[in-house]
Amino acid sequence: MEKGWIKVRTYTQALEAEIVKQMLEEHDIAAVLINKQDSSYLFGKIELYVNEADEAIANVLINSASFTEEDNAN
Repeated sequence: MEKGWIKVRTYTQALEAEIVKQMLEEHDIAAVLINKQDSSYLFGKIELYVNEADEAIANVLINSASFTEEDNAN
């Protein structure tokens, strides 16, 4: 990875990683996914990187958008 980029999250589900990436891009934050999963067995990690200058706001956006199944129980 080039200088100036920092890993903010690691995912195991490609769909979840892509949704977060799209959400960041909708807020004008450049984001890059690096898929380190095995293509046959789909084990491994997917890393999400953003520019160092955007790290704080990216973490705030990701944390505010994160929810658990309990949040949807009502």
